Amino acid sequence: MINHPFYRPAIRNSLLFAARYVSVSVASLLFALPTAAQESADTLPLPLNELRMFTQALDHIRRAYVEEIDDETLLEYAIQGMLSGLDPHSAYMAGNEFESLQDTTTGQFGGLGVEVSRRDGYILVVAPIDGSPADRAGVLAGDLIIEIDNKPIREMQPDDAARMMRGEPGSQVSITIAREGEEPFDITLTREIIEISSVRSRMLEPGYAYLRISQFRGNTGEEFAKELQELLSEEDTLKGLVLDLRNNPGGVLQASVSVVDAFIESGDIVSTKGRLEDSRSSYSASMQTIAPETPLVVLINNGSASASEIVAGALQDHGRALIMGTDSFGKGSVQTVLPLAADKAIKLTTSLYYTPSGRSIQAQGIIPDIEVEEAFVTRRSRSVTQYKESDLAGHLENGNETEAATSASGNADDNDDADAESKEGQSDLSAAELAQVLLSAEEVLVNDYPLNEALNVLKGINAYKPLAEKRAGLAP
Repeated sequence: MINHPFYRPAIRNSLLFAARYVSVSVASLLFALPTAAQESADTLPLPLNELRMFTQALDHIRRAYVEEIDDETLLEYAIQGMLSGLDPHSAYMAGNEFESLQDTTTGQFGGLGVEVSRRDGYILVVAPIDGSPADRAGVLAGDLIIEIDNKPIREMQPDDAARMMRGEPGSQVSITIAREGEEPFDITLTREIIEISSVRSRMLEPGYAYLRISQFRGNTGEEFAKELQELLSEEDTLKGLVLDLRNNPGGVLQASVSVVDAFIESGDIVSTKGRLEDSRSSYSASMQTIAPETPLVVLINNGSASASEIVAGALQDHGRALIMGTDSFGKGSVQTVLPLAADKAIKLTTSLYYTPSGRSIQAQGIIPDIEVEEAFVTRRSRSVTQYKESDLAGHLENGNETEAATSASGNADDNDDADAESKEGQSDLSAAELAQVLLSAEEVLVNDYPLNEALNVLKGINAYKPLAEKRAGLAP
């Protein structure tokens, strides 16, 4: 366990706050003004007794608190409290958060390069962004940032913590990392202007291609279509494709729809359901398919969240791809940004999304068809706590039966047994050792075990095809 005065292990629950300066870990951020449907929604009368208690509490604080605080600040705290009590992804945004949100959707910003959320007062690293300062320094998904420049995170407002991690390119910031099984340690990072191309591609072998999506941004759909078309034009016959969504924290819903649309010719892709009419929508294939028959394997892991899970779930339900890796994060909710003023808004969870078969993956995740763990150069096992949506304090329940929600086929108990077995024999690694031996998705093929296995599966599919066709031709 982590031994640090600012770390409280307790239960594996956490209160997440949305990434404020690097990326948007949500199924979709929908900017909206109040509509007629919202304004006419049935509402119950406000409870007078509770309102009276609120005004009394406000009056006591104004008169008796040790330091004078202006009314605007107190009321903003009240809004923050209401939203933080709902679920891990609803939040109040003010001031520089709008600028941060714009940065994350355009793909250019200054910072460290980590997708972050809030856990029990600390900053939880959901995933480091490929090639960023944090990624190069060995920051891992599941790490807790407990101090910034020797200042405890728990004593800061979320905005202040985000602001401290941002800064002028070339300037440095020190963060203290808490990682299970190790003493807290410091990492000094140099801030950079991070311009992200969310899609990268390369040939693995003749006939077999690799596409990596690091995050779903506003232009990811166009980038993906361009990269895929170039791969198809360069190869006379593309025998197989690996789509890597590992450590992809999600992003823009419409971008994930575009990616699925490239592989299926018809049918539903995703639907959203909420209380208001405006929060109910569905997305279907548009007949703009680029590669409808190319054998496809999708790689996911614990860091694959939100929009990544939409892609994996849709392709799995359509039988269009084999999903390989480990269980995904399990974030199946959609947030809507509702402006309150010129520089203030609330980000409110307004709906859940559902895969084509009607599955909700909220707090459940996508279970891969073929489970493949990350590989190590050494025999020592990974000793890093993995956090999922279901671990977060106040997470929304799935609402479906467990078996139907978690997998198109499979048994949850079997997975529990497998998880228990995988934890046996774990040993602790230092930060330096772990950074050196844990293999990322961008290393050479021979050193990336899940990617290597995905390639082997594609080769197996191609080897089986002629046999199947021959047998079909011999059938009476």
